[in-house]
Amino acid sequence: KTYACRDAWFVFDLVLVSSMVIETWVITAVALTLGSGGEMGGVSILRLVRLLRLSRLARVARILRAVPELLIIIRGLRAAVRSVVFTLILLLSIIYVFAIAFTQLCAGTGCE
Repeated sequence: KTYACRDAWFVFDLVLVSSMVIETWVITAVALTLGSGGEMGGVSILRLVRLLRLSRLARVARILRAVPELLIIIRGLRAAVRSVVFTLILLLSIIYVFAIAFTQLCAGTGCE
């Protein structure tokens, strides 16, 4: 427990949680108190803080490094999604063609 501050991942997680707390509670309270909406020279302070939230992606890299099987699963899902998207495009194009054909066939009849 005494070596927690020396662990790099613990410090990284501490910074992430602290930035979330600051963004969620402190900056919102300050912006409401000032009534300015947190504007700073045309750039919102909240937007700048939200950029810090992108550092959460480093957590994903940490998990992928710890569990390489997860990376294999993600690659398989990506290949499956590609096949499903192409199948969906094919089905939508078939439906579109038949919709045009049936619209042409029903033109001038009582099936409208």
